[in-house]
Amino acid sequence: MGKITLLHAILLGIAICTLVVGPASADLKVVSTTSVLWEPIQFIGGEHVEAIYIADPTVCPHMQGEIINNRIQLERDFISEADLFVAHNFSVDNPHVMPYIEEFMEANTYGEVEWKTMQNPSMPWAIPDSAHLLADEITAWLLEADPENAAYYEERLKEYHSLIDSVDLTQDESETIAGQKVIVIVWQREAAENWLGLNVVTIYGPEFYQGGRFTVAKLVDDIAAHTSKYEDVRYIIENMQSGEMAKGVEEALNDRGIPAERVVFTNFPKSIPGVDTLADVITYNKELVSPENPAPAETTRTQATPLGQVTCIGAFLVLAVVIRKKT
Repeated sequence: MGKITLLHAILLGIAICTLVVGPASADLKVVSTTSVLWEPIQFIGGEHVEAIYIADPTVCPHMQGEIINNRIQLERDFISEADLFVAHNFSVDNPHVMPYIEEFMEANTYGEVEWKTMQNPSMPWAIPDSAHLLADEITAWLLEADPENAAYYEERLKEYHSLIDSVDLTQDESETIAGQKVIVIVWQREAAENWLGLNVVTIYGPEFYQGGRFTVAKLVDDIAAHTSKYEDVRYIIENMQSGEMAKGVEEALNDRGIPAERVVFTNFPKSIPGVDTLADVITYNKELVSPENPAPAETTRTQATPLGQVTCIGAFLVLAVVIRKKT
C-alpha cells in the first residue's frame, strides 16, 4: 500500500466530517421574520425543524432598509424551498419584512406566501408569561404543519416551558428589584411595570409615538422644571433596538445630582453575544436592574462542543497518528 500523504489525510478527514455533521434533512423548513419567533421554533422543532430569521436582531426593523433585502438574497435557496412562513404581523415586521419576502417569492415565481401570524401581534414577548403564550402558539403551528411528529413537539414544548420558568424572578429578586423608580422607554414598560414591579415615574418614546408627546426633549425639559419629581429615579431603561435615545435623560438627571443609571434592555435573541434565547433575554434584562448586579450582565459563556465537532477532531487526530506511523 502506498504512503498516506498529508493531502490524502485531509481529504479523508473532510469526508468523515461530511458524513458526521452533514446537514440533516429536516421535516420542516421554516422562515421567520424575526429571531423572536425563530428561537422557540427551533428549540421546540428540534431535530425535525430547520429555521432561519430575516430581520437583523441588533437593529430596529424600522431602520434596516436594504439589510432586509440583502438577508433575503443570502437565504434565497432556503426561502424558495420553505414549508412554513411565520410572522408577528405587527410593526416589527408587517411593513418592513413581510412585503419584501412576498415580493421575492413572487418575482422569482416561487409561489405565494401563506403566513402563520400571532393572534395578538402586539403582545410583548420578553417576559415569562408572554414567552409561555408565544411557545404555545408556535407549537400549534408546528403541530398543524407536521402532525406526524406531534408527540415530539409537545415534549419539547414542556422543556421550553420549564426553561422559561427557571429564569423567572425568584422571591429574592422580586423583593430587591420591585419598587425601584425608573424612567422607561414605552416599548419596555410592560416588562418594567407588570413583570419586574418597577415604579415607572414616566415614559418616553420616539417622535412618532403619541404624536410626539413623550419625546426625550420634552422629558429633559420636564426634569429641568420639576427636578424633585425625579429625585429617587434609579434607572433610565432604554430599548437596544430603538437606538440611543436616553443619553440626554441620564445626563440631565446626573447634572442635577441624581445618580440615575441608563441601562439598555433588549427584546431580541441574538442581539447581544451570548443572549441567544428568550430565556437569555429575560435573564439579561432582569439582571440589569438588580441592585446586586449594578453592572450589565456578563454575556460570554462556554458553549458545549457539538458531538459532530468532537468526532471530526478525533478523526483528524487518528489520521495524524496514522501519517506519523507511515512516514
